[in-house]
Amino acid sequence: MQRYDLVILGAGSGNMLLADELAHLRTAVVEPNRFGGTCLNRGCIPSKMYVLVADAVENARAAARLGVHATVERVDWRAVRDRIFRRIDPLHDGALDYRRKNGVDVYTTEARFVGPKVLQVGTERITADTFVVAVGSRPVVPDIPGLDSVPFHTSDTIMRIDDVPSSMAVIGGGFIAAEFGHVFDAFGTDITVVTRGPRLLTGEDEQISARFTELASRRHRVLLDARITSVERRSGGVALTVTSPDGEQVVEAEMLLVSAGRRPNTDRLDAVAGGLELDEHGHIVTDSAYRTSVPGIWALGDVANHFQLKHMANAESRIVRHNILHPEDLRTLPNALAPHAVFTSPQIAGVGLTEQEARNREIDYLASVRDYADTAYGWALEDTTSFVKVLASPHDRRLLGAHIIGPQAATLIQPLLQAMTLGLTVDRIGRDVLYIHPALTEVVEQALLAL
Repeated sequence: MQRYDLVILGAGSGNMLLADELAHLRTAVVEPNRFGGTCLNRGCIPSKMYVLVADAVENARAAARLGVHATVERVDWRAVRDRIFRRIDPLHDGALDYRRKNGVDVYTTEARFVGPKVLQVGTERITADTFVVAVGSRPVVPDIPGLDSVPFHTSDTIMRIDDVPSSMAVIGGGFIAAEFGHVFDAFGTDITVVTRGPRLLTGEDEQISARFTELASRRHRVLLDARITSVERRSGGVALTVTSPDGEQVVEAEMLLVSAGRRPNTDRLDAVAGGLELDEHGHIVTDSAYRTSVPGIWALGDVANHFQLKHMANAESRIVRHNILHPEDLRTLPNALAPHAVFTSPQIAGVGLTEQEARNREIDYLASVRDYADTAYGWALEDTTSFVKVLASPHDRRLLGAHIIGPQAATLIQPLLQAMTLGLTVDRIGRDVLYIHPALTEVVEQALLAL
């Protein structure tokens, strides 16, 4: 049996652990897929490169409201796809070579626990004093009659297709559906979204979710409160039988995208055989320092939390690195804030409590909503649908949540996130900070002043 000081399972954010401070440890990395994990190869990075193209197309088509009469002659899917993956794909081989040249053993076959701190990797068994489990997650394929007999894509495969379909049915109403609906609509695909929820992006603040559902319904066919009872192959594509408040109907499309959430890869790892405690969703249970139920085994990222956010996993990897080196001085994340953004159209960002969460938890709050249209830059944009929403405590005057829908939302939310992290009152960040005029940040200022 090969013995190591440290074994890292997963080379997404797990690969980021290997800084100079750990160079003295005999280390192995187990990664049966590609270095960089979901984010680099199948997730946030390539998808946002597609989103940027979609934004350019939509901006050109919408420029008439500014007096610019532009047309989009053609959007070359294959040229865009090849440009994206020519940049991404070589990074795997480079990372693999770099680790091996620097004394790290890399295993590229599937691994599974056969006992606490014992891994079966292909024909070999390895053990270590310390393990870090960062094997991520994968798309959920729902149990729908007939789905296993028709061709379909998930976020793992949709970005590498050869040709843009004329029509696409999208199962799900979350982040992935919102982003790829935007992308393929810009490339000319007729989109139908089928979701069980009463709105799209139901995890967002209700006002954000309702506004996005309204705007998406102008671009796509959107079926809400809908249940798919069967899927079957048809000439030229697939057919979904859908039951909704409008009755039963059949949705036909050339291509099917399944975006029904993600699940942790603990089953593939046989985590239970390794003695690891799992929650009801299959995530590895950790304490606030990312220690698992097995001493010496740590876990981070999608396999251990429900955020599915790369920036959270990166922060966790820094904390786990410190804690491995300094077990007498354990660190935790400095706060429970998990900001997120949805790179659809319009862009969406949020952090902290939504208004419905505050109501349900009977938390006292003040709320303020300010339209982009109330600012000078909003006038320049001729924007009529975007807004900033902030919630604060009436007692200590600190922000409880912030939610934005509109251009640059993921950037505009950052000062609000910093204020929440630093515990600043709305009075300080609204009155004691100068906001550049006529920048779009004035909509944030006005929302704060209204509180």
